[in-house]
Amino acid sequence: MANRGGRHARNEDSENTINYVQCDGLAVMKMIKHCHEESSNMDLAQGALLGLVVDKCLEITNCFPFPKSGDETMDEEMYQLTVMRRLRRVNVDHLHVGWYQSSDVGNSLSLALLESQYHYQTSIEESVVVVYDTQKSSRGFLCLKAYRLTPQAIQMYKDGDFTPEAFRTLKVGYESLFAEIPIVIKNSPLTNIMMSELNELLPEDKGHNFLDLGTASVLENHMRSLIERVDELYQEAVRYNKYQQVVFKQDTEKHRALAKLAAENAVRTSKGEPTVPEEEVIKQFRPMPVPARLTATITSGQINTHAQHIAQFCSQSLAKLFITESLQNAKETKEIK
Repeated sequence: MANRGGRHARNEDSENTINYVQCDGLAVMKMIKHCHEESSNMDLAQGALLGLVVDKCLEITNCFPFPKSGDETMDEEMYQLTVMRRLRRVNVDHLHVGWYQSSDVGNSLSLALLESQYHYQTSIEESVVVVYDTQKSSRGFLCLKAYRLTPQAIQMYKDGDFTPEAFRTLKVGYESLFAEIPIVIKNSPLTNIMMSELNELLPEDKGHNFLDLGTASVLENHMRSLIERVDELYQEAVRYNKYQQVVFKQDTEKHRALAKLAAENAVRTSKGEPTVPEEEVIKQFRPMPVPARLTATITSGQINTHAQHIAQFCSQSLAKLFITESLQNAKETKEIK
């Protein structure tokens, strides 16, 4: 995915070029269909977004899936160019404005996503990544989010320095890697009329299940993923603590060796002998490589995403529970009378 960005060079001076994303209903349905088809095979669905930029709005009017990575005979770049060329012939928007991918239980934030969006955003300035959560949407909660890398994250990835000092200098944290862009879905008037007619055709018992509390499976999967991410973050913390212990031990030994050298040099000076420079001792203690903190930062972002989703599900479930309790009490009171 890293090299799937478009080849349209853009000026990188302005960063906040997009205020919101407007997606056509047809493009949303094509994304949803592709993501659910691939999720049945436990594969990751990915595709290109087509549209145009109007003022501060990124309009997504069409999309098409990427070929599966297992097909070695397919040239991905040539495939994309061919599809966009044919769309242009039939007078359909063909400008590359980003990409989309499926997600399962909020596991969208990853190193691959960061790398792919960096290549997209540095070649197509206004590009976004749209993430669709298949499992959460299958439970009745449409989860379609658009993201862009922040300027600090782009600078960090451009420098290739993921040390704690670089994170501190650029003020980059898990909450400032990606910026969520508001996304709205727009349909034509004819589509809205058709949806209204279809809604009237739905049976009453299937069209008004607003108080369904069947979110236990989603909450369970979020909790399992949250536990796994916390374990990964703990392992990263253990590695970094070991690094700090090794550095502290090395610094202690170096100071001890320098103190011993200073005493020996004082004796040599009193005897009129040449002293040994400190560089000879410092050469013996090579600096330890600083472990990269990018993985830990991404894991922290995943934990934050799971916590937000769990809070959202719990608040909605509690609200439904109180509503059903009130309705049940009213029903019992009516039966007593």
